Amino acid sequence: MSARIRLVRDSDAAGLIRLIDACWSAYEGCILDVDAEEPQLRAMRSHFDALGGEYWVAEGPGGGSAAGGGWAPAADPAGAELHKLYVLAEIRRQGLARRLVGMAEAAARRRGSRFVELWSDTRFLEAHAFYEALGYRRTGRTRELHDLSNTTEFHFVKEPFTVS
Repeated sequence: MSARIRLVRDSDAAGLIRLIDACWSAYEGCILDVDAEEPQLRAMRSHFDALGGEYWVAEGPGGGSAAGGGWAPAADPAGAELHKLYVLAEIRRQGLARRLVGMAEAAARRRGSRFVELWSDTRFLEAHAFYEALGYRRTGRTRELHDLSNTTEFHFVKEPFTVS
């Protein structure tokens, strides 16, 4: 798919919420409650600007957000963290996720990051295989989010990293 990728705007909120809701609803027990748990989705540009990162969206053929992904500095100042990588199911395996990860990794490289990390819901098996194919490895660390979805996440890291 030859989608146009651009920096997110706060006005992309409705499309991003639809995108993430579509991705989460494919998994039993995944609940998207924007107001209670994901309010940053209503103003993603402002949110990522405040973090010192970037978030991009890929526009679908009919407009709206078909994919999105971004990065921000990690808690460890030597690294960067990949955030909220989502692609609509019907357009997966066309290179959009790889392009978004590559953009995030290139931005991390420019800022001098020595590693890129991410956290992924334990239910997202297809995503785990994708990250591992890009050179990310599971560290064995997990975290529980204590959210409505009872989420536990796996930690992945790519270090030293080369841009995918």
